[in-house]
Amino acid sequence: MPLGDVPRPGSRRTRPVLYLDIDGVLNPDAPRDHHEEHTVGRLTVRIVPAHGGWLRELAARFDLVWATTWEEHANEHIGPLLGLPELPHVPFSTYAARPGDPRVPLLQLPHARKWAPILRHADGRPFAWADDIIPWTIRRQALPHRRALRLVPVNPAQGLTRRHVDHLWHWSTRWPH
Repeated sequence: MPLGDVPRPGSRRTRPVLYLDIDGVLNPDAPRDHHEEHTVGRLTVRIVPAHGGWLRELAARFDLVWATTWEEHANEHIGPLLGLPELPHVPFSTYAARPGDPRVPLLQLPHARKWAPILRHADGRPFAWADDIIPWTIRRQALPHRRALRLVPVNPAQGLTRRHVDHLWHWSTRWPH
């Protein structure tokens, strides 16, 4: 029972969710494509304008949800730069581990802290998750559920690419929209 007692992805045949990280995905470290730099507090974010159009395209097939440590601040600072409406977010900072959460080795906890909250948020819906940090333990746990759960590892240097978008679009065609 690698996913603990959370509802299995795809047990609810509904429109899929696309969970989006920001840093390393929509804020790449060294983007190759044209990008715009913006200052957010003391941070510099690199936004690739094409990402906004790609995400609006994917919104025809997915319910978009922020899965980032920016949490609700993504709607204030990042969403407007990409031309996105306000999106729901997965609360990570307030998440308290629950009995039945999937097990993760202690040394991987810092990198796997998003896994249980995302699974709980999905609540049995099919979903894809685009992130630059997806530990091998999570990849192994997700493997038996690959028809209903798509992990999208993103190279943090370049961020989300058109190849990722096309892959997500193709995967989403098996679900109602």
